[in-house]
Formats: sequence, C-alpha cells, structure tokens
Amino acid sequence: MFAQSAGFSTALDIPTLLFVATAIAVLLGLFLIFAWLQERSMRALAWWGTAYLIGGSSMALWSAPASLLPVPAEIPGALIFVACGMIWNGVRLFHGRRILPLAALAGAILWLIACQMPLFADQESSRIVLGAIIASVYAFFTACELWRERRKSFYSRSAAIVVPLLHAAIFLMPFVLQAFSPQARGSMFAGGWFGLFVLETMLYTVGTAFIVLLLVKDYHVHVLKNAASTDHLTGLINRRAFLDGAKSLCAHQARRQQPVTVLMFDLDHFKSINDRFGHAAGDDVLRLFANIARANMRASDLIGRIGGEEFAAIVPGALELAEKIAERIRVNFEAAAIQLAGRPIGGSVSIGMACSPDPVADIHALLARADAALYRAKKNGRNRICAADEMSPPSSAERLIAAARAGNAAHGLAGDVGARPPRTAVLHRNSWSAT
Repeated sequence: MFAQSAGFSTALDIPTLLFVATAIAVLLGLFLIFAWLQERSMRALAWWGTAYLIGGSSMALWSAPASLLPVPAEIPGALIFVACGMIWNGVRLFHGRRILPLAALAGAILWLIACQMPLFADQESSRIVLGAIIASVYAFFTACELWRERRKSFYSRSAAIVVPLLHAAIFLMPFVLQAFSPQARGSMFAGGWFGLFVLETMLYTVGTAFIVLLLVKDYHVHVLKNAASTDHLTGLINRRAFLDGAKSLCAHQARRQQPVTVLMFDLDHFKSINDRFGHAAGDDVLRLFANIARANMRASDLIGRIGGEEFAAIVPGALELAEKIAERIRVNFEAAAIQLAGRPIGGSVSIGMACSPDPVADIHALLARADAALYRAKKNGRNRICAADEMSPPSSAERLIAAARAGNAAHGLAGDVGARPPRTAVLHRNSWSAT
C-alpha cells in the first residue's frame, strides 16, 4: 500500500482508501438514519445520517471508472462539501438553533464556480488546496457550535471541540506545504499527498461520528439528570439536588473564606388556598412563587423546592445581602398573588434566614436555624422575614431539626419532592396542613 514517490515519503493506494472510506461513510450513515427512526424527535440524526450517505456517494463517484459513471470531475467534491455543511447544520439543529441551508451549500457552490476557472481547472494541487480550505472552514464552524454549548460534561465538550479543530488543522496542511514547499507542488499533490488527504477524509468521517455519539450520550445523560433532580411542578431543583448543590456551594465559600446564608420559605395559609380554590389553584401559586424567586435571585444563588409549599435557598454572601434578596421575593410575590387567574388568592410568604459567619458551614445546621427563624416569622404574624441570631448557639429544638434533616437525607428521603419531615422531628409545627 505504501511506495516511494518523487522523494516524498509515501504514496497511498488511492482506490483502496476510497473504497474503505466509502464503506465506512455508508455504514455510519445507515446507522444514524436507523437511530433517527427509533427516536424521531432528534432530527439532527437524520441530517447527520443523510450527510454521511451523501459523502459516501461522493467517494463512490470519485473512485468509479469514468466509463462506468461519466460524472463531471467537480461533482464528487461538491457533494463532499454539501455533506460537511449538513454535519455543521446538524450540530446547530441538535442544540436548538436554526439551520442555515444557504451556508451549508456555500462550500459546494464555491467549489463548482472555482473549478470553472483556469487556475483550478488545470491544476490538481490548487483544487486540493481549495478543498482543504473549504473542509477546514466547515470543521472550524462545527467546533464553534460545540463551544457555544454548555450542557455537556467538560470531558465530552473538550473532545468534541478538539476533534474538529484537529481535523481542520490537518486539512490545512496542503495549504501550508503549498506555500512553504514550492518544489513539492507537482508530484506530491498528484501522488502521495492526495492519498494522505483521502485518508484524512476517512479519519474525519470516523471522528465526526465519534462526536455524534458523544452528543447523543450527553443529551441522554442531561435528560436523565434533569429528570432526577428537578421538581416537575415548579421546575426548581428538588430536595436532594438542593442539598447536594448547597454542600458544594458551602465548600466553595469555605475555600474562599466567605460566609453563606440559607433562606427558608413557607407559603402562608397554603391549605386554605387549596380548600377555597382547589388544588389546581394551589399548583398555580407554587409555580408563581417559583418563577418570582428565580427572577429575583442571582445566577450564583441556589433555590429548590424541598417539600409541599416549602422552599429553600442558599446565597453566597452575608446576611445583609440575603435579606435584600428575600425582601424582593416577599414583596413581589405578595403583589403578584393578590389575584391569580381571576381568583382572589391573597398569597404571601414567610421567610427565615440563617447565616454562617464561619466559612466551614454545616448545611443541615444552617437549615435548622433558618427553619427556627421561619417558625418565628409565622408565629409573629406571617408575611415577614426573621433572621436567626448568628451569635447564639443552636437550641435543642434546632439541633433536633438538624439531626432529622440529616437523617432524612441519609435514608434517601431527600429525593422525594413531596416528602415532609416526620411530624415528631419538626417541633415548631403543630401541623403541616395548618400553615
């Protein structure tokens, strides 16, 4: 398969490479089309599969004898660039962005126009350089689309970005050699380097399929992770995800020697709202509060629904900052819940806060102190904010609440969105339904 040619290192067996590349492209295309038929909602799979089939067809035309298939020489190259454009647009479609059909065809159009010019029509090396530039531009655009995406894990995102950039760099090698090795313009491009270019095209096909598999894998992981950590009613994270995120945030703040503040929210007279207007209205109130809380918190803050009408948030910062955030939420929710869907809801929220001046924060102890402050807010008339005393040690009731919360998390109750702590563990509640 390898031979010496004109002092250049290797000349590859072009027909063999084209046959192997064609077989790989067609098989991968059929595989992706079959995957799309199994999951019709993922239209990007159809784009990718069609792109591979078009690419395989172009290589088959490229390698077929002219007597068998009298196709103009520039058509196979144009089909390859159509395939590259479809792969790029498939990545856009996969990430929810609109497709750009004209941009997908731009490379093929440029190729067809250039092949009519004397510079490219008469010189094989010039056509290879042009083709390398077009392919590398599409590979670069694909890497840019992947860079814009932030839903994937770091390792998958890195691999998905590095692979197209690496192929783009290899595709540009003919251009570099053309510029810096004038003596190699003749036999190298017509012989050995052309074979290497075909080999790189085959590797690019396999590498792109690898990216596709990474994208699909990360998509399913993302869907499953969201399903496991999100409260379906409000769209906020659930109790387990909140506790996990809060622990990570506390550890981050501890490394920076900065405090954290925990907020506990409880919707006032929520059972009365359900009794007067029905559970559908109660669900609307829960969603309304979740939307208002999200809109009035920063990206660095964490909020979740931990059960029933009870929510919790953790703010990286001191008590004064958290109090401003809590007051915004309280005021805006009270204003928005006066009427909801024509019903006089008159909703409000009570809030308890606890700050840890010590950067090594125990999230369960903080939640217990915030819970005790929330009890005082409800006892003192509701629709208000109360803060736990930072200097006083936890009371016996707070220690029991912290132990109950830690026990619930350890036994898996944290993952139950609708679960409430056992009534015997929450000493400051006469009845959950009474609030």
